[in-house]
Amino acid sequence: MASLSAAISRSSSSPCFPPPNPNTASLSHHRNIFHSQCRAFPLSRPSLFLRKGLTLPPGRESQSTRICASVADVSLNLSVEEKQLPKGDTWSVHKFGGTCVGTSQRIKNVADIIIKDDSERKLVVVSAMSKVTDMMYDLINKAQSRDENYVAALDVVLEKHSQTAHDLLDGDHLASFLSQLHQDINNLKAMLRAIYIAGHATESFTDFVVGHGELWSAQMLSLVIRKNGVDCKWMDTREVLIVNPTSSNQVDPDYSLSQQGLEKWYSLNPAKVIIATGFIASTPQNIPTTLKRDGSDFSAAIMGALFRARQVTIWTDVDGVFSADPRKGFEAVILKTLSYQEAWEMSYFGANVLHPRTIIPVMRYGIPIIIRNIFNLSAPGTKICHPSVIEDEDKQDLQNFVKGFATIDNLALVNVEGTGMAGVPGTASAIFGAVKDVGANVIMISQASSEHSVCFAVPEKEVKAVAEALQSRFRQALDAGRLSQVAVVPNCSILAAVGQKMASTPGVSATLFNALAKASINVRAIAQGCSEYNITVVIKREDCIKALRAVHSRFYLSRTTIAMGIIGPGLIGSTLLDQLRDQASVLKEEFNIDLRVMGIISSKSMLLSESGIDLARWRELRDEKGEVANLDKFVHHVHGNHFIPNTAIVDCTSDSIIAGHYNDWLRKGIHVVTPNKKANSGPLDQYLSLRALQRQSYTHYFYEATVGAGLPIISTLRGLLETGDRILQIEGIFSGTLSYIFNNFKDGRAFSEVVAEAKEAGYTEPDPRDDLSGTDVARKVIILARESGLKLELSDIPVESLVPEPLRDCASAQEFMQQLPKFDQLLSKKQEEAENAGEVLRYVGVVDVTNKKGTVELRRYKKDHPFAHLSGSDNIIAFTTRRYQNQPLIVRGPGAGAQVTAGGIFSDILRLASYLGAPS
Repeated sequence: MASLSAAISRSSSSPCFPPPNPNTASLSHHRNIFHSQCRAFPLSRPSLFLRKGLTLPPGRESQSTRICASVADVSLNLSVEEKQLPKGDTWSVHKFGGTCVGTSQRIKNVADIIIKDDSERKLVVVSAMSKVTDMMYDLINKAQSRDENYVAALDVVLEKHSQTAHDLLDGDHLASFLSQLHQDINNLKAMLRAIYIAGHATESFTDFVVGHGELWSAQMLSLVIRKNGVDCKWMDTREVLIVNPTSSNQVDPDYSLSQQGLEKWYSLNPAKVIIATGFIASTPQNIPTTLKRDGSDFSAAIMGALFRARQVTIWTDVDGVFSADPRKGFEAVILKTLSYQEAWEMSYFGANVLHPRTIIPVMRYGIPIIIRNIFNLSAPGTKICHPSVIEDEDKQDLQNFVKGFATIDNLALVNVEGTGMAGVPGTASAIFGAVKDVGANVIMISQASSEHSVCFAVPEKEVKAVAEALQSRFRQALDAGRLSQVAVVPNCSILAAVGQKMASTPGVSATLFNALAKASINVRAIAQGCSEYNITVVIKREDCIKALRAVHSRFYLSRTTIAMGIIGPGLIGSTLLDQLRDQASVLKEEFNIDLRVMGIISSKSMLLSESGIDLARWRELRDEKGEVANLDKFVHHVHGNHFIPNTAIVDCTSDSIIAGHYNDWLRKGIHVVTPNKKANSGPLDQYLSLRALQRQSYTHYFYEATVGAGLPIISTLRGLLETGDRILQIEGIFSGTLSYIFNNFKDGRAFSEVVAEAKEAGYTEPDPRDDLSGTDVARKVIILARESGLKLELSDIPVESLVPEPLRDCASAQEFMQQLPKFDQLLSKKQEEAENAGEVLRYVGVVDVTNKKGTVELRRYKKDHPFAHLSGSDNIIAFTTRRYQNQPLIVRGPGAGAQVTAGGIFSDILRLASYLGAPS
């Protein structure tokens, strides 16, 4: 230890490694170099750099003070006046990547951008010059492989930075930088020589070497700015950023220690312009490390969080974030805004945005990130921020539910299935434990609640090892038949649709899958997280570009104008009108969709307009200019506008008489959109006539909201059928009212009490018998049965009514509610029997396509069944098909309410806009 302390003391007078003599160097000699020579480590606290018996000179000296460390405590007397670090909106953070500082001219351009920025205080994070980080890694690789060309390679690094400095600097600034540069190069030569002899470099040695590129670019940029008369200091972020390496080739910032380090650094180096090194940091033990690849972006985000900056601007070589990869051969668009979560999702799925970890620090404090192009300063770029900021600044982007699409190619799908998996704890852990043991990266996981199978996507180059590991791990289960197979589907790609809350927006999923179906794309697996920010599908690799173009064009390139007539401005109709009002300008400006409401009609009055009704004042205008309702005149007016060739009637009623006009309207070329169930659940010949007319003509009939309000039930069903799948059974909880009642009919509560609670909360119709009779569920079942190809009448569906026989003829809803408690015992007994059997009661509709029948009844389900885990008034529908035979495709979500129902109708209108010109 005495010799080590003495050696460290000598470092103050001998700051550089002596250049190695290749003729006399030996392993022992160079080990002695590491033990006996140490440059000062540039942190504000004393440190040693110990690694496997070697002492490494880990950093570079501070700009103003060289701190020498020894085993004993060292007290530092600093005469610099300490100043408190200001935080907040006065700071703006910029990050310039290697391309931005790749040449002397580009460094000048960066300096010009910084100087012209009118922010009060600026923190600038810079990467190494273009290709320098790769050159530094190459030095390590050459040295540890004992390739003597590392010496020449290091000379190239020296020449690159020396020439750049001569282009940028002069006088004392140039002399100062070159002096430091040569010291660093001499130190690196000694270190690389020792690595050459040892034939090995630890991760810490490697991190120390490769971090020099950032040190040099930061110093040069700071000197260029100072040359222009601006007071500027440069920061070696190893003195400030403290991170804890993890086992996954990542690091976790220690914000507390980093904050202390920053405040200490600033107290000694107060400045309004600070040039900081990206990529590099230190561990709590003062060991230099890096933030790994894309680390400079991460550095900027961490610094933004530490300074509580106004914004962080990431300068790159593209105009912003694209809606899809423009290299795929079509015209992607630049997104004006993204939420943090959207950017996170897109970056995970391979979009050229940011590393997902970069977003975490700024998201904590709501600091926006701006992606801008240093080569096109006129481009505003893409703003990544909190959704509420997007809503305030750019409402049209908030309404653009799908922001972008990303793809990952060269994947394989692994499917592990078997009846022995269901309900067996630890199965998933064993599967993914085996995957982890071979070091494979799982890109996506999909598993239904039945637990019968688990499928996941991995890189194709890793699938062989994964399959072998799983075969080995589950050999006994496979032989015993508890697992049926470990199947591999090669040549796959992932397509991810990303958007803020898009999964909770009715119709988005339907549009996505319908676009894929229209393009004859078969979906092999689907995954959607509860965060609702992306829908991920696995498709054939050869279909990837085709699928991307299909969904991108569906969401971004629709162009049409539609004259619309709204029938029934009641609760749902008025909500739809409000939604159309809020979205109209966005649709025009962003999507070239012009939805003009030419007329609104109720049972008593109507409002007509020649150019389109002002939806912000439609209620006032109806009172001022309304006329007596006349359905024929209304339809003629809406359809008779020769300036708008496309006409749509939107029926928001539940009137069977209105539904009887659909056939005539379609024959006239008027498209129909409706949540009215009467047409599709009425007489079979009427339904068959509508469907035949729809297939034979170019007019369209959309009725997604007739089943499940805004849930993509009918679209999902059609998508399955159009892609050649065969429906076996559709089973679901179709009533939000009955879902709420049976979700809360437990713990000894009386049935009448729960019904009264549902009525009070507004979940039931004014007369709860309309819900309890099951007729509404039967209509939804018959609609799905007919969509599946069954020719059934409503009378063919047996319905188990929950209205006691003696109460069906009660004179009023009030009388019914007063008498209902007398009949609680029957349902309470059923509930108790189910509870004792470990089951729950659910009121369901079933379409048995195989046996060509449908039923509506009260059924019991095990508590691990998907139907047993609903909350509130959610609907859930399970599609069992030839493809999804063992693991049903499940759609779940709110199935009632004016907002979601109107949203479902709105989705159909927009789908109509994209479908115009091709038969449905």
